[in-house]
Amino acid sequence: MTSQVSESDTRSLVDDLSKQVSGEVRFDKMSRVLYSTDASMYQIEPIGVVIPRDAEDVIAVVETANRHNVTVLPRGGGTSLAGQTVGQSIVIDFSKYMRNIIEVNEEEQWVRTEPGIVLDVLNHELRGTGLLFSPDPSTSNRGNIGGALGNNSCGAHSIMWGKTVDNVHEMDVVLSDGQTTRFSQLDGSALETRMRASGLEGDIYRKLFEIGDANRDEILARYPKIQRRVSGYNLDEFVGGSDFNMARFVVGSEGTLVTITEAKLKLVARPKFTALGVLHCNELMEAMEATVAVLEMNPSAVELIGSMILRQAKSNLAYSRITDFIDGDPEAILAIEMVGDTEAEVVSKLDVLEERIKKDRLGYSLIRMMDPAEQNKVWDVRRAGLGLMMNVPGDAKPLPYVEDTAVAPEVLPEFVKRFDEIVKNHGTEAGYYGHASVGCLHIRPLIDLKRQDGVDRMVAIAEEISDLVLEFGGSMSGEHGDGLVRSGFNEKMFGPQIYDAFREVKRAFDPNGIMNP
Repeated sequence: MTSQVSESDTRSLVDDLSKQVSGEVRFDKMSRVLYSTDASMYQIEPIGVVIPRDAEDVIAVVETANRHNVTVLPRGGGTSLAGQTVGQSIVIDFSKYMRNIIEVNEEEQWVRTEPGIVLDVLNHELRGTGLLFSPDPSTSNRGNIGGALGNNSCGAHSIMWGKTVDNVHEMDVVLSDGQTTRFSQLDGSALETRMRASGLEGDIYRKLFEIGDANRDEILARYPKIQRRVSGYNLDEFVGGSDFNMARFVVGSEGTLVTITEAKLKLVARPKFTALGVLHCNELMEAMEATVAVLEMNPSAVELIGSMILRQAKSNLAYSRITDFIDGDPEAILAIEMVGDTEAEVVSKLDVLEERIKKDRLGYSLIRMMDPAEQNKVWDVRRAGLGLMMNVPGDAKPLPYVEDTAVAPEVLPEFVKRFDEIVKNHGTEAGYYGHASVGCLHIRPLIDLKRQDGVDRMVAIAEEISDLVLEFGGSMSGEHGDGLVRSGFNEKMFGPQIYDAFREVKRAFDPNGIMNP
């Protein structure tokens, strides 16, 4: 596939798309510039942009891309931090038109939706049912369902409800040749039928099971045994039993295998009561040790907010008004959430938490919060963490390149200690926040990319951190995905045999190489 398209070829491509697509076809300079960036640190101008109105438009784009020998790149809110949604491709933006809820089944607790709906909008529409779609990344007020599926997004409550892959039943997808299918749970006989099918879909099923069988031992040996691993393809789905769901396999594939047009998603009951304990710590390591202790009490979330965010929040005009929950000048705080069916239940859980904190002499202050409005202040500061950190003065900024490592929570104290030493050995500091409950911290070293020594420092830190992650049996990505920034580490993380298997997966789904290359 080519990424460079001549002027005459572009005119032919636009003409072809305009005849086939009922939505918007935008190849003007302004549109290309607008879609050349996302929330990552990359800027790559696309060939053009198509905003589809329905699945038929998506099919037309993929078929046209094949005829014109160009690539396609699905996109939602553009909130991904690793550069998954920028590239020299036809960007397919689902966020304008394909954002409808198709069906809600309250009894069976599922929803069928198009990929362009924003997560918070979906949950707002579901509010009357008492149900919700549980993955809750901090970008849920603008991130799309399609992006959550493509990225295997998680959020603060994954310790309770899992990753996106744990909350998907079915997907309607467009394959790389423009054919459509529905991926769902298949038992033995249904799976055999799919594997005997002709065409690209049958080829995919047959090849993937060959890959799974040939690499079973290596998959078991090389895949991290942790809650948060979204690096690579989900080959571990092949070692779990006789039934198989291709929808679960393609979650987290970042648009490199299929394009999603609809999904049936699992819903969960909203908690009836929540309480928050905000633990203030003088040292970052103390917060890590406290995390290990409080996990024994089955919290629904344990979120770390480091001093860089707290300082920025206090000095920010908008957020300073909601920082009254901060007691003193902590190096780190932990937001520890408990849920229950009654108020008495969550109060009791907070009592047990407080007793444990005092017994182990962890932190210097525990603020108890029962009022949802007060709890929201903490969550608002946590969700704003990235934006607040990026406002630090100077050219050095806390950049996303090793910001998504994940390890087992019980090794967090030593892992974070070693991580911090690496950062300081390179003459910089880092901002800390993230999902301590599942060992996935967003650690962002300050780097000045305007200077060559800053670029060199970034590369050196990334190499050393990748070694550290492997030493601790972790993953380079716990939720933000691989994208442009981390895909280059997958061979190091999984080894050459699994990396070759990833290449085979890509060829099976996308023999012409048109899907988000």
